[in-house]
Amino acid sequence: MRKLLLTMLLLVPAAVAVAQEAAPTLQSEEGPPASATMSQLLARGYEIRASAPNGSRFIVFLQKDQSAYACDFANVANSRCGSLN
Repeated sequence: MRKLLLTMLLLVPAAVAVAQEAAPTLQSEEGPPASATMSQLLARGYEIRASAPNGSRFIVFLQKDQSAYACDFANVANSRCGSLN
């Protein structure tokens, strides 16, 4: 459990930086988009793997096969996601 918590704490700053730097453009269905909303990723089959509180928001980690995203989740209508790989 401590390893998971430590890993999450190390990934949160990187995830926030990725979410802030990602451009709001989407690619076609052929490859994973550089950034997307959480609802778009869930519709494409991504699964929520973990979440961590970040003030009044949550950082949510989603994964599908070898592709992973970190989402800055404020509320149902307001989320920003960026690719981690």
